[in-house]
Amino acid sequence: MKQLAVISGKGGTGKTTLAAAFAQLAHPAVLADCDVDASNLPLLLEPIGETTSEPYVGGFYAEVDVDLCEKCGQCKAACRFDAIDYDPSAPDIPVIDFYACEGCGLCVDLCPVNAIRLVDRVAGTLYVSRMRYGPMIHAELGIAEGTSGKLVSVVRNRARELAEKEGLELIIIDGSPGIGCPVIASVTGTDALVIVTEPSVSGLHDLERVAELANHFGIPALVVVNKWDLNEEMAGQIEDTAKAIGVDIAGRIPFDRAFVDAMVNAKTILEYSEGRAAESVTELWLKIRELAGVESHST
Repeated sequence: MKQLAVISGKGGTGKTTLAAAFAQLAHPAVLADCDVDASNLPLLLEPIGETTSEPYVGGFYAEVDVDLCEKCGQCKAACRFDAIDYDPSAPDIPVIDFYACEGCGLCVDLCPVNAIRLVDRVAGTLYVSRMRYGPMIHAELGIAEGTSGKLVSVVRNRARELAEKEGLELIIIDGSPGIGCPVIASVTGTDALVIVTEPSVSGLHDLERVAELANHFGIPALVVVNKWDLNEEMAGQIEDTAKAIGVDIAGRIPFDRAFVDAMVNAKTILEYSEGRAAESVTELWLKIRELAGVESHST
């Protein structure tokens, strides 16, 4: 089983658009949307049939049993997160702020009458669906939750289980932008990375950060310069920089309004257009497929 991750150093470079097109070209494959803070693939590919969901438990939070509480105040005094206050209607009863509580358990250990306990914290939702090019796993992290990396790992584990169950040999991962925890969780253990960038100063800077991440984990990576013809000089500078830091170039994609129109119509670029942009994406896939060592079931 091969795992290919499509990532970028910044948002808006076109990685989700490419991931959807690669899913079409690799059909059938499992698609894992690991941008759990802002999952977009379901909007583009519109899952068909029934979508199942399940709660994601991302840790714990403290809960007070008011019948046992002796109002000693030790929990409030010790909480470094200021997650414990008093109920205005019952000033001696501690109330725990769900969003401020880190689930560390200190208040549980300190309570002399065992009136506080840790309970599962539902921090998001995991979804399993089927798109027109195979199964898809995606997730939605809850408001103010901070376990995005852990949720990404859950998404990837479920994608592997689904691939094994259905006998599919490829998982395409649509990662989140940047180099933080969700990106690290998205790329660790993958067979190849596709780094999507654009010809701008920020695109160059963020490419350097992501390429450094790829080199750190020893993962083969290819750079795709999207909308390269909007700034040909910068596109060349990006390619020179990528080569200098040991990252190969997969190719370029020209600016084409068809990408936007395809998204508006919930279609991949290959479904919507047969123009130069669609051709460049197909050529890119052939090179990336060779690097990752995966088989393509469609052309």
